[in-house]
Amino acid sequence: MNRLNIANEIRTGFLVSIIALPLCLGISMASGFPAAAGIVTAIIGGIVGGALASRLGGAPLTIKGPAAGLIVIVLGGVMELGGGSAAAGYPRLLAAVCVAALIQILFGVLRMGRYSSLIPPSVVHGMLAGIGVIIFSKQAHVLLGAAPVAKTPLDLLKEIPHSIANMNPAVAGIGFLSLAVLIGFNYLPARISRKVPAQLVALAMALPAAFFLDFSHAHDLVVAGDHVSIGPQYLVRMPASIVASLARPEWSALLDPATWKYVFLLALIGSVEALLTVQAVDSLDPKRRVSDTNADLVTLGVANLIAGLCGGLPMISEIVRSRANLDNGAQTSWSNFFHGVFLAAALFLIPGMLNAIPLTVLASMLLVTAYRLASPKEFAKVFRIGSDQFAIFFVTMALTVGIDLLAGVVAGIVLKMLLHLARGLRLRDFFSSEIREDIEGDTLTLNVVGSAVFSNFLAIQKRIEAAPASVNRVVVDFSAAMFVDHTTLERLHAIKHSNKIGSIEVTGLHNLKGVSSHELATRRA
Repeated sequence: MNRLNIANEIRTGFLVSIIALPLCLGISMASGFPAAAGIVTAIIGGIVGGALASRLGGAPLTIKGPAAGLIVIVLGGVMELGGGSAAAGYPRLLAAVCVAALIQILFGVLRMGRYSSLIPPSVVHGMLAGIGVIIFSKQAHVLLGAAPVAKTPLDLLKEIPHSIANMNPAVAGIGFLSLAVLIGFNYLPARISRKVPAQLVALAMALPAAFFLDFSHAHDLVVAGDHVSIGPQYLVRMPASIVASLARPEWSALLDPATWKYVFLLALIGSVEALLTVQAVDSLDPKRRVSDTNADLVTLGVANLIAGLCGGLPMISEIVRSRANLDNGAQTSWSNFFHGVFLAAALFLIPGMLNAIPLTVLASMLLVTAYRLASPKEFAKVFRIGSDQFAIFFVTMALTVGIDLLAGVVAGIVLKMLLHLARGLRLRDFFSSEIREDIEGDTLTLNVVGSAVFSNFLAIQKRIEAAPASVNRVVVDFSAAMFVDHTTLERLHAIKHSNKIGSIEVTGLHNLKGVSSHELATRRA
């Protein structure tokens, strides 16, 4: 890497660190961890992840760090394992983080990255939408400066009108100003919004406002004739000793069966979310590079293991920061490395400045993330694919919000199987698929007989990946198929738009009737 490229990676790493800093703080506190834990995780994800990616390969353009998508799992684990006490649950969950990290390393070593395709897209999107709703239910009160009584997501949603009626005007004013900046940046020309992070502008406006109103000292303000309490409880609280604030894993927690539920969730959901980000970043890479998902799982697992041992949050390859990394011209994994270096400098050199950040501005950033996860556009997009996919999406989301994430994912998969059975699919068809191969010249034709569904799609994927080097074109022919589900078509669509193979074509679908007019809708004879 020449001097010019190093300078570019340093610049990109700096810009990404500006975006990451407030998000790491907000995600950490929303997860029931100390504020510093999120930054520590991002430092490890950047420095360790960036260095390992340069050696092992993996996904060089992704940024690793704490993510909003894991808030629900982490906070749920902290509260359950701690018997309602975040302080007690924090070190116990760290043990689960470490074991989950070892499982992620094992996933990568055993080359199990491809198995993420077994989870139907509608279940994944429903899960993410549910996470978005849960984040919204909690962070709306923080933005308003209100202290809700409710604990569950549904009750917190019901309590929002009460919090609006009893908001702290000074706190909410800064929060709404930050929210306006974050939303408004979406309407600016790309040449501006990509060079100046919206998070930086929001902080630049919120910090002086909080200083002017003297948030660092407890006192009352008179706003519109009413007395409003202001104080340091509305600011980030960084301890005098950052190292002392970080716990070590409490290994005895592994004797509690409940801990293993979170080991499973962190390993599985964390890996799936990370691989989804890798796929998204690959599709955006101007050079059309294809990441080694298995090497990336090893890198992710190693970084998570170190983070867990050091008292940090679990991490994934995070999409918002990864997209910013690409938009700012990153070329290698060294931008991730330098983003970690800049975060380390911020944490240990200017911790006092972090204490001046209002919680409401962090809440505004998480609310924007929550909206992206549960956007009305996402609902409409799934509905257009078919009523069956919307039902799976909605049930997954509803149970994620109403019960927990594991219940939502399991319910979504079970519903998908029941819908397939109701349409005439036999139970054995879920796990077997007849595929006839034919190679002619540089073309590989895969004739699929019977059914092609989410649970047996790997048979098709493996044959595509195992195509001889002489093959530049793959044709997947469903002329002899009786049933092709949305997951199969969605996965083929994703492969089609990667550069793993010269070209891929899907034929024979005209013989099947779709449940909707969408090109990726489930089809049957």
